[in-house]
Amino acid sequence: MKTTVMIPMALSALLLAACSQGMAGQARMADGKMSDSMAMADAKPVMVGGQPMFAGKDIVDNAVNSADHTTLVAAVKAAGLVGTLKGPGPFTVFAPTNEAFGELPAGTVPTLLKPQNKATLTKVLTYHVVPGKLTFDALRQMVMAHNGTAELTTVEGGKLFVKMNGPHNIELVDAKGDVAQVTTYDVIQSNGVIQVIDRVMLPG
Repeated sequence: MKTTVMIPMALSALLLAACSQGMAGQARMADGKMSDSMAMADAKPVMVGGQPMFAGKDIVDNAVNSADHTTLVAAVKAAGLVGTLKGPGPFTVFAPTNEAFGELPAGTVPTLLKPQNKATLTKVLTYHVVPGKLTFDALRQMVMAHNGTAELTTVEGGKLFVKMNGPHNIELVDAKGDVAQVTTYDVIQSNGVIQVIDRVMLPG
């Protein structure tokens, strides 16, 4: 895997700029904000890792409570991305489970978590983040509009490919051709959405 030197402040600026672009042209009326807040308050929490994920909390504050995402949370902390993922976003995070990280070759995770490999770890993690709030319906519409395969540009800069595998099953294909299934959909956050996946996606 190619290691690229990345400066945390530059990465944060890139994330924020990408999300700002994704939000350009959208109205920010007071009534709209109130409606969104009411919708989040009324939404029934999705259970992930044995815990409810509250729509009024941000991505990090929810993820730390999931027993299935302790490895991902440790990686986010090691990469210095906590502050960014607690930001306004919105972000779509394709979140691999502990089991997904466990399927990587032996020793991969401990190696990535070492300080000297922070740049590589950041590259892997930001490959799982896409600007905007992409729900199941939004992803399905993108797939249908692009003849069965939608292309997403990640914050890392690489591409993820989205396909339907059945009427209500979305799969992701990474740059290496590996496939992940979305196992829990539309875990709504105050700053985006989490889609839980069963494989770690790797950039080219």
